[in-house]
Amino acid sequence: MDVFVIEGNYPLKGEVYVSGAKNAALPLMCAALLSKEPVKLENVPKLTDIDVLLKVFTTLGITYDWQKEEGSLLLNAANITSFTAPYELVSKMRASILVLGPLLARFGKGVVSLPGGCAIGSRPVDILIDGLEKLGVTIELKEGYIHATAPNGLIGADIHLRKPAVTGTENLMMAATYAQGKTTLYNAAKEPEITDLARMLQKMGVRIEGVGTSTLTIYGQNTQQKTLAGCTHTVMPDRIEAGTFMIAAALKGEGVTIYNAREEDNTALLAYLKQSGVAVEISEKEEVVYIPPAVEGTALDVTTEPFPGFPTDLQAQMMLYLTQCAGKSTITENIYENRFMHVLELNRMAANLTIDGQTVHINGKVSLKGAPVMATDLRASACLVLAALCADGQTVIRRIYHLDRGYDHLEEKLTKLGAHVRRMDEKTFEKEAATQQSIA
Repeated sequence: MDVFVIEGNYPLKGEVYVSGAKNAALPLMCAALLSKEPVKLENVPKLTDIDVLLKVFTTLGITYDWQKEEGSLLLNAANITSFTAPYELVSKMRASILVLGPLLARFGKGVVSLPGGCAIGSRPVDILIDGLEKLGVTIELKEGYIHATAPNGLIGADIHLRKPAVTGTENLMMAATYAQGKTTLYNAAKEPEITDLARMLQKMGVRIEGVGTSTLTIYGQNTQQKTLAGCTHTVMPDRIEAGTFMIAAALKGEGVTIYNAREEDNTALLAYLKQSGVAVEISEKEEVVYIPPAVEGTALDVTTEPFPGFPTDLQAQMMLYLTQCAGKSTITENIYENRFMHVLELNRMAANLTIDGQTVHINGKVSLKGAPVMATDLRASACLVLAALCADGQTVIRRIYHLDRGYDHLEEKLTKLGAHVRRMDEKTFEKEAATQQSIA
């Protein structure tokens, strides 16, 4: 496995380009299962999660042409040969469950392992199962798999989601595309990635009303002879990557320009940064955010909420930011109950953080110290990278494979901005460290 070796306290300056969004690309890829015609996606990020989903597709009989450097992915689901997404792949990435809705829509059956992914608390699939049952799907849970069947096709229904679950909303949207009549999702999630999926489904011929709101109405095709059309679609920029760079620039920047950063996708983060004292400059037309040279920020009380609130996927990065702000801050996590595993690692680096239920109390303006730390999930990995950029001395981050799930060559982008980040094989690093210790 690889590690990051980061020398801290180097300023960041220059330009950085945000890649396509992981959380948009994955459901868009699954939407390709709805058509017999080829679907082309552009601006697809180079991530291990993309590779895992492509392996799932291979088991289903889907063919693809993945031009990684160009970010172009051509998918062909004309000849599906299997309807089972196996445990050994789904356990690596929760989003694999997104194949279930399209399989049910087009073929009336699907078998998917109960999902895995980052260990950040319970993320039950009951919302999805309840919704599918309302569409006329029969569900059985056997030996860790969801067995779903609808031999007579799906029937449109009114579905009230107990919570605005993102994956549940996306899966039900895709399932409803072939349902008889219309399906209305109430309390649907409103994340920009869902809007991106809706736009692509519209290109494929689906009539959808209420895009961008909490009430989505999908008019089903209700035919077994005709499938949705293929299309070409560009994946939206990654708002979480953009937000991570905004926070990095606010911490260590000497003037950083972030391209492909859409203001409407990061309104909550931008509002908090401005409240803390960061003078953000925005060019709406060009989707560019400029963060001027860093200043000492002031304390904040932050609460994670569904979009358009502050995203849980930026909670860890914001927590790190607040350790460098004057005063006492709090972060309350309202989405997942176990997303504070980075707290102990930050405290190893001399942060002063205390967990109180779903809230973390942050004593700010601390001098972080480099240390060996362990990444526990995707966003915690990014948090530790930002911490290392601010710390005195060297930080070694292990298990960075979490980071590779959601950030497209983060170390290269940071290096171009002036950070001192090295990716090394863990054994090579240990050998190098042992040699330096013997010399000393």
